[in-house]
This record gives sequence, C-alpha cells and structure tokens, in this order.
Amino acid sequence: MTRKRHPGFTLWFTGLSGSGKTTLALALEKKLLACGLPYVQRLDGDVVRESLTRDLGFSKEDRDENIRRVAFVARLLAANGTAVLASFVSPYREARENARRECEAVASFVEVFVDCPMEELVKRDTKGLYKKALAGEIGSFTGVSDPYEPPENPDIHLDTSKTQLEDAAESILKHLEHMGLLPEIPEEAPAAAASAPKGENHHSER
Repeated sequence: MTRKRHPGFTLWFTGLSGSGKTTLALALEKKLLACGLPYVQRLDGDVVRESLTRDLGFSKEDRDENIRRVAFVARLLAANGTAVLASFVSPYREARENARRECEAVASFVEVFVDCPMEELVKRDTKGLYKKALAGEIGSFTGVSDPYEPPENPDIHLDTSKTQLEDAAESILKHLEHMGLLPEIPEEAPAAAASAPKGENHHSER
C-alpha cells in the first residue's frame, strides 16, 4: 500500500535585518512539526551566506543570485513534500516575484512580510550595526544605504513591534490551515515565549 505524501509548500519570510524573521521561523518550525507535518526545513539567510552562497557579496546582482539559488533549493524541497521556511531579507521585489514563480511551479508559496519600524530595529540591535550604518560606517546595509522594496501585496503582513510571537505564529498557522496545507492543528499547541519576534544580532545577511 502506497502512503499518500503530504504536499509541501514554501513560507517566504522577507523583511529588514532584525525584524524577527528567524525567530518567527523557529517558532513555526516547532508548531508545524507538532501539527503532524513529517518534513520541515528552515533555510536561513545567515546560514546560507556561510555555505551555499559564500561566494556572493551584497551588490544587487549578488543579492538577486542569492535569492535565485535559495528559490531553487526551496522548489526541490517543496516538490518532495517538505514545508520550507525561508528567512531572507530579499530586498528586491522582482527577485521575490521570481522566487514565487519558481516555487509555485511545484507547490504553494506564501509570502510573509515581517515588518518593523526602524526605531525598533535600532533598539533591538545590541551590536549597533544600524547605528553604524546610519552614520555611514557600514556600506550596502539594507534599509539604510541599500534599498528595501516592501511587498505590495504580501499573503501575510506582520508588524513585529506590535504583534506578540505567539499571535504571529498562530496567524500564519491559520492561513496555512485555510489553504488546506495542514493535516490538523492541535487545540493545545505548545506556547512560544510571549514576546515580539526579535531579530538575531549577528546580521551577516544585511
């Protein structure tokens, strides 16, 4: 008897460095596994920059190539029944649209705009990278010296300066459930820390 494979999909988290993409993806990873999804894979911008795209810099061309490679990997994973959580600044709208087309050729694609005001990002940044970028000490820093083109019509829009982590994660789960991408959602899902998603401090993806 052949076991029916659950369909894969790609959740694409885009937003400025420190907005909370990785924190939210980590919370979603636990919840998706708790829902019964057999395969969940996170693709994180900082990790990918240290391996798959270590040869790339931060020019527009290199940023676009970074997203192209990631979208290719996400497509392969989703096509084989994996729930892919891709967390990337992905600043350019065209590159994100290309990623959507690539992934949607084989599975569902959900764009999550992880939004956060600059004032809050500066507060969260314990290493002071935003302050240095604003002072002109760091170049090619997205949102400061390099552009960030926010999604015009994201599937999900979350302001992490106002939304608690648990609420943000649950809103994404409900969206996936509505799309028919979840086998079930437990009534008593493990609660994540009741705080707004906070970005990690190393910021190697900028």
